[in-house]
Formats: sequence, C-alpha cells, structure tokens
Amino acid sequence: MKMQAYLFMGVSTFFGVVAALYAYWAWAVEGHIEWTGTVALVVSVGFGWMVGFWLWQAARRSERHHGLAPEERPEGEIAENAGEYGFFSPHSWWPLFVAAAVAFTAVGVAIGWWMVFVGGFAIILTAIGWVFEYYRKEFQH
Repeated sequence: MKMQAYLFMGVSTFFGVVAALYAYWAWAVEGHIEWTGTVALVVSVGFGWMVGFWLWQAARRSERHHGLAPEERPEGEIAENAGEYGFFSPHSWWPLFVAAAVAFTAVGVAIGWWMVFVGGFAIILTAIGWVFEYYRKEFQH
C-alpha cells in the first residue's frame, strides 16, 4: 500500500504546484485570482493527501504486524495475495435504492430544500436496510 500512498501524495503535490501556477497566472493576466479553479485545486490537494496519508499509515500498521506485503517485496508472488477479499452480496437491491435516494437528494439541492430533507430521510432508511439486509428473513445469519 505504500506505493499507492506515494502515488496519491505525488499527484496531490503536483496539483498543489498547478494551483499556485494557476492562481499566479490568473492574477497576472486578469489582475485578480480566479477563485473557483484555485479553490478546487487546493481542495484536491487536501483530499489527495488525506487519502495518501491514510494509506501510508495503514501500510505502516500492516508491516508492523504482518511484515511487508507481497506487492512490496521484489521476490513476492502473485499467489501470495490469493484468497477472499470480503463478502459481496450477489443479489442485493439496496445499493440501487441508496443511489436513488442520494440522486433525489442531490436534485433537491437545485429544486427545493424540501427534497433534501425527504432525500436525507430516504438515505438513512435505505442505508439501514442495506446494512441490516442479512439480519432478517431467509438470508439471516
């Protein structure tokens, strides 16, 4: 995971340089800073570093407890990473309902705040349904 962390941090640093150049260039040409693009680039720097730092910390913790990951070792084999990565529900309709609730809420920002409140309530309900889908009926564990 360290390589992914370095990639995120490297691209974010590049965005930081581009943000500085963008702000300077806008100021030199227009006489004022163009805030929309500058803020968007600065926010992307923050988000990229946030993800990169988390990946770096996770890699350090993993190395401390499990040693170097196979993808980090020169002699690592692909077969060493084989195994189960988690459980993914093959039949669940809940992701579709959560996405529809999020889309309804996003449209509500443009149309009316009442839709945001209804959509927020729908997001909460559908997220609860998705989380607890294996706690009832025939799929109960």
